Amino acid sequence: MIELTSINSKLNLNNGTQIPCVGYGTFRTPADVAEKAVADAIKVGYRHIDTAAVYGNEEAVGKGIKDSGIDRKDLFVTSKLWNDNRGYDSTKKAFQETLDHLQMDYLDLYLIHWPANQKQFGTKASEINAETWRAMEDLYNEGKIKAIGLSNFMPHHIVELMKTAKVAPAVDQIEVHPGWPHTEQVKYLQAHNILVEAWAPLGGQGAHVMTNQTILQIADKYGKTAAQVCLRWIIQQGIVPLPKSVHENRMIQNKEIFDFVLTDDEMKQISLLTNLGGQCADPDEADF
Repeated sequence: MIELTSINSKLNLNNGTQIPCVGYGTFRTPADVAEKAVADAIKVGYRHIDTAAVYGNEEAVGKGIKDSGIDRKDLFVTSKLWNDNRGYDSTKKAFQETLDHLQMDYLDLYLIHWPANQKQFGTKASEINAETWRAMEDLYNEGKIKAIGLSNFMPHHIVELMKTAKVAPAVDQIEVHPGWPHTEQVKYLQAHNILVEAWAPLGGQGAHVMTNQTILQIADKYGKTAAQVCLRWIIQQGIVPLPKSVHENRMIQNKEIFDFVLTDDEMKQISLLTNLGGQCADPDEADF
């Protein structure tokens, strides 16, 4: 595995594009807060910024990037296609709207936010996903996106998608945190050379990850916070975490995970934790 020494150490995607190993997440960051938060994140060193159309903050994220004064080429920016815009023509239109909101002429990574599922669309779900992906492939081939990928797609969705896909997804962004390790899904993705990104790496609202005694004991051993232990557990699996905070001191803390290494036993202890909350989302049950 590539040695990681900072949040901007690069991992290689399956098409040769490089991605910083830790991203800055903006989920549930309101637009009136996101501009300053993104500028602050860049100021303290983040170069990988993750947003999505449904977050309602793309315009603010774009402004925060401009405010930072950092050259666009030195950043890795991701956004995601929302569910209302699946399908070929709708995907291309929504992508252009995302670029306009961000005030950019390309994205580093664009993801399908959730798979169309049988609960909502019956037997048409696979066709909808295929047409959406075809639009993503065309945008990629036109040079408007450096890499294309998925979010919340489970292995069976990917198997179905690959029946018609011409470009393999570079990334799958799924929920991964202690108590919800998605172990088998991660193994599948990594075996197929698809980089895993972790949303809600600290568990998200209402989760008990930060107060778990196993994690706190390990944190105490290293003189670290529970959040730092969680993020370390994620990067040691070769997964890219996307921690979110609007507080500069926590943004800095979330960077400080490269001066200690969890033992194999500690990694296993954390991986075996259960019932710590989080969304624990099942994409096949999504009705939005």
